[in-house]
Amino acid sequence: MRIGLLTEGGYPYVSGEARLWCDRLVRGLGQHEFDIYALSRSQQQEDEGWIQLPSQVSRVRTAPLWTADDDGVGYGRRARRRFADCYAELAAAISAADAPGGAVAHGAANTPDGVREDERPVEGAPADVADRFGGALYGLAELARDEGGLVGALRSETAVRALERACRAPGALRAARTARVPDLLTVAAQVERALRPLSLDWYKDDGLDSVDLCHATSGGAAALPGLLARHFAGVPLLVTEYGVQLRAHYLGPRDDLEGRAASAPARALLAAFHGRLAAEAYRRAAVITPGNTHARRWQERCGADRAKIRTVYPGMEASRFSEVGESAEHADPDTLVWVGRIEPAKDLDSLLHAFAEIRRREPKARLRIVGAPADGPEGATYLAHCKALAAQLFPGGTDAVHGVGDHPVSFEEIGGPEVPTLPEAYAAGALVVLSSAVEGFPISLVEAMFSGRATVSTDVGAVVEVIGGTGLVVPPRDPRALAEACVALLRDPERRSRLGAAARARALELFTVEQNIMAFHGIYLEILSQCPVPRVVVGETGEPLPFAVPAEAHVPGRRSESGTRQAAGRPIPGWAAGPPVQSVPLGYAPGSATAAPAAPTTSAASGASAASAVSGEPVQVGEGAW
Repeated sequence: MRIGLLTEGGYPYVSGEARLWCDRLVRGLGQHEFDIYALSRSQQQEDEGWIQLPSQVSRVRTAPLWTADDDGVGYGRRARRRFADCYAELAAAISAADAPGGAVAHGAANTPDGVREDERPVEGAPADVADRFGGALYGLAELARDEGGLVGALRSETAVRALERACRAPGALRAARTARVPDLLTVAAQVERALRPLSLDWYKDDGLDSVDLCHATSGGAAALPGLLARHFAGVPLLVTEYGVQLRAHYLGPRDDLEGRAASAPARALLAAFHGRLAAEAYRRAAVITPGNTHARRWQERCGADRAKIRTVYPGMEASRFSEVGESAEHADPDTLVWVGRIEPAKDLDSLLHAFAEIRRREPKARLRIVGAPADGPEGATYLAHCKALAAQLFPGGTDAVHGVGDHPVSFEEIGGPEVPTLPEAYAAGALVVLSSAVEGFPISLVEAMFSGRATVSTDVGAVVEVIGGTGLVVPPRDPRALAEACVALLRDPERRSRLGAAARARALELFTVEQNIMAFHGIYLEILSQCPVPRVVVGETGEPLPFAVPAEAHVPGRRSESGTRQAAGRPIPGWAAGPPVQSVPLGYAPGSATAAPAAPTTSAASGASAASAVSGEPVQVGEGAW
């Protein structure tokens, strides 16, 4: 089948989110043809270029979300009236008091996932408001198709005035009623950026209208092209979220496009907009695949139908940790290891205070903190703070950044003399600790499980779901509980060994690349069997031609430039000299450099997942069997 893979800020670019799992998915499903439609987030990302693409990628089209240039579209009187009506409906739906995520209050206690209870999406919003938002969204899309774009209109005075009227109308969000002109300008600019996919030329002339399935690799802007392909051509949509975009909006920086802190009214309106967009994507999707139950709860609260949800855990490369996992008994029994990105959400303060208690009870214990600071000044500042705290708690014991020596605490980076590789980091100790105060899907925890290490983790995000009884879990921000659990395992090597072996078996069963690929292969087939895309071919008289699409057109393979399919495994004509041509819509800056396609690769099978992948038997992934 032909898949339209929709990405934002990631694949096929060298840097960005969801790059690795998308690449593994495409390479693992070589029997399908992939067209990639990518939205970039920065000039730097485009300048870094693409990764090498496998031969099953037949087309790549890109467009930037980061430019602020007017598209130069001039509307006539009738088009201006259409825009005003559609945008007024959109603004009314966004500012409605029951909009998802619309309540942005202050003073509530933090919760384990980092979002205040009174900032969560409102559950069970009326269907008429959702219909108004969807109708306005598709009305704007049809206007953009008819008139050649609407970027300039979305930032116009007409848009700002429509937002102002919606905020002043009865029943509007309480926080938005005090919005002033600077707040409205901020909201209009952010909404315009999110809705730029409406102005693209991806939806006709052998674009997304000709694929069998759209697979959005995240919510938000990435799902918009899929929504429009469904609206214009009836193409079914699959939405995958390993990190819920709406949650990321809440936890991310609340700034305007110039980096200034956004006001409370602007935050309220933007939260409502992103909540409405997420709800529309969930409502129209044929299937929704969260990466864990934690993400699933967010989706259900935004209105996702439980019958559409299939939990598919992220696939990770297990083979690189196999040597470490098979020699777990040789680990240093007195060393604790923490691996991750150093930032405030990881709560290394609690870990260091807990280790002070561990050290008092187990004088031989050592702690190795392996990781680089998060990007930006905040990460470097937090790393300096952690080092200062360690020096205060352990005087004279943290002078060296690399190498542990006799120091009880060390700060190291992957690639240094002591930990040249990631598997070596997990091999450094017998116990792996996760101390996060906020977490989504804990990748470092799965890596520790592949490595056969016993773990002590805080109860945040999807930790309990991932661990599944193979490790100890304590409340977040509780150094005493963290210390008690670590001391219990340090003093009981047999229990550590049992938990490590159980953790490795669980990870090999649920979290391998093979499991992930097989799950999506089954979901693709399910969607196509239930939601086939109508292919109507008309003759010279304008009447439909029965049997105009031959049966062999559905045989897995790739299309040549002439539109015919080529047998799987044969080269695509025109590819011998280089990669597919990058197509950029009118009005957008050129995309990134390209890289030559590489031959597809497959991952080595491991554990129960490999047996299922080879035999073709149903694979149990999360809550769905495929």
